[in-house]
Amino acid sequence: MPGILKVFKYRFGTNQGLLPVNALLSLLLLGMGIVGCSKSSGQHEDEATPPIVAMDSVTIFAVGDDKIFEYRYSAQAGRPRTVWEWQVAQTTGMPTSYHTQFQSVDDCKASATGEQLLITSSSLGAVLLLEKSTKKALFYAKAPNAHSAEFLPGGYLAVATSTATGGNSLTVYHPDQPDKVFVKESLYSGHGVVWLPERKRLYALGYNDLREYSLKDWESTEPKLQLEHTWTLPNDDGHELSGVSNDKLLLTTAANVWEFAIASGTFKTFEPLKNMAKVKSVNYNETTGQLVYTKGETEWWTNNVYCIKPNKTINIPNVKIYKARFSK
Repeated sequence: MPGILKVFKYRFGTNQGLLPVNALLSLLLLGMGIVGCSKSSGQHEDEATPPIVAMDSVTIFAVGDDKIFEYRYSAQAGRPRTVWEWQVAQTTGMPTSYHTQFQSVDDCKASATGEQLLITSSSLGAVLLLEKSTKKALFYAKAPNAHSAEFLPGGYLAVATSTATGGNSLTVYHPDQPDKVFVKESLYSGHGVVWLPERKRLYALGYNDLREYSLKDWESTEPKLQLEHTWTLPNDDGHELSGVSNDKLLLTTAANVWEFAIASGTFKTFEPLKNMAKVKSVNYNETTGQLVYTKGETEWWTNNVYCIKPNKTINIPNVKIYKARFSK
């Protein structure tokens, strides 16, 4: 190699106006197969390159007062944009007398296809199944101090109701028979309900316990919920329940956010929101690390939705926001 350098310096010195030595040397080495793609020490040609996870845009629902807002945002976009919104007065197919039942919308979940929304309200209390594109009511019922609802197999709907006359329950309805209550289980201060299809289990959150139910006689005219397990919460005032995976749930109490491993029946602090009090909703994508949550900053409500990966705070003035969730 030193001999080659001497020849290049003599024949192609920069004072001759030709290519610089370094450039010509690189060309020579390339031809000799010496210069290749840069690799770290010990890496072989056949080693797989780690995949790059693309951070797609995130879409969420934020609920409060008698409204729902759907926002889309990404790391690249500066300000989240509104892609859909609803106010109870826009609902067709529901008596106007029901509008007062939806003055404090507190939860919204999309169906598997995203075509329907399951909405609950704690003021007076009600549940509504809404066709998203038309804003038409497909089902509605009074449900005292309703705090969350969930889609179940066979078109059934489960609703968790909190402290109120006729509340403190886990109730099951079906849109085909809107006047009939199929199941009503006692659940003090019911605040959360989640169905995990792979486990075929329904989870319900009360004031100081988490319950697991199986579906019994579900194909009959008298379906039932069978209690399988009850776990005592690490501290009181269960407030939010959401699914993370087939074996993991997130829930909140007055003092903290908890991760619950179903198989072992154990609770541990959810590290991203460790010791955060008054969290009203939390949704987490374990694969991407994306997180959206709300917390009670003015009594039980807030004007802010907090997002991680990408990190954003969505400010919604003049609306008492309670929960935010990933939409489909």
